[in-house]
Amino acid sequence: MIIVTGGAGFIGSNIVKGLNDAGRDDILVVDNLTNMVKFKNIQGLKVMDYVDKMDFIEQVRNGKWDHEPIEVIFHEGACSDTMEYNGKYMMENNFQYTKTLMHFAMDRKIQFLYASSASTYGSGKKGFREEPACEEALNVYAFSKLFFDNYARRYFDRAESQIAGFRYFNVYGPQENHKGKMASMVRQMFLQWKAEHKVKLFGEYDGYGPGEQTRDFIYVKDVVRVLFYFWQHPQLKGVYNLGTGHAHTFNEMARAVLDFFGSGELVYVPFPEVLKGKYQSYTQADTTKLLEAGYDGGFTDFATAVKEYCQVLADTDGYYK
Repeated sequence: MIIVTGGAGFIGSNIVKGLNDAGRDDILVVDNLTNMVKFKNIQGLKVMDYVDKMDFIEQVRNGKWDHEPIEVIFHEGACSDTMEYNGKYMMENNFQYTKTLMHFAMDRKIQFLYASSASTYGSGKKGFREEPACEEALNVYAFSKLFFDNYARRYFDRAESQIAGFRYFNVYGPQENHKGKMASMVRQMFLQWKAEHKVKLFGEYDGYGPGEQTRDFIYVKDVVRVLFYFWQHPQLKGVYNLGTGHAHTFNEMARAVLDFFGSGELVYVPFPEVLKGKYQSYTQADTTKLLEAGYDGGFTDFATAVKEYCQVLADTDGYYK
């Protein structure tokens, strides 16, 4: 059996899709469907069962899963809202929950692959290497992720089974409709064009020209490919960057979206005051450690991936058929 927490979410449901494509359907999805739109992410997928996230963690604490044959846990469940200011709530969801699940996996010798975040690098001005010298949290979400990474670091060498965390950079792709304003810029640009035949980007800020803010955008299918590589190599432990290692500007993304439609206007809006000092103007994963781990599966060409996702948005509103 395979457990995917956050399995009805964006990356989680893509993991389930990848497992289905590999012939696996013995999957327990753990999630919170308070945001009921997320049901659309799993209704076309094959799974064994579904359990609410709070029920599941209580079951773990009470020993319900102690004797089940669990192969691997993909732990994607978390509060990912960077504008959430309730620190108690964030730490309960992203730290305490993850800690309980990691120790359960260690005790059972179950592979444990969990989601961290590139937000742990703060402004990024110290670099993007998986080491404390580069790390800082600019909000409580980033703090919760970094705090767990530091906790897990105490166990990488001591655990008899795999513990690996992945610092996702800017992930985009199908199955993110439920994220609303937190969805990727590809989806937002697509919707802007449909509404106004325009794509809007931030103007100049932080020394970057209009639309020239730069991110390491990674296609969700590539994320799943990397995660499955680690699943297939259980000897690998530690915290790893999960980005392409190549940054692209928002202008490049906008041009790919406009190319998909074949028309439209690119306009710039003033940078919002509320985001000043809380915004990463540049991210680019240092993939040295990932490549040293032996991953050689490559990454989808940026413009090709953006246009492929736009086609999914046009065909099915962003869901897998």
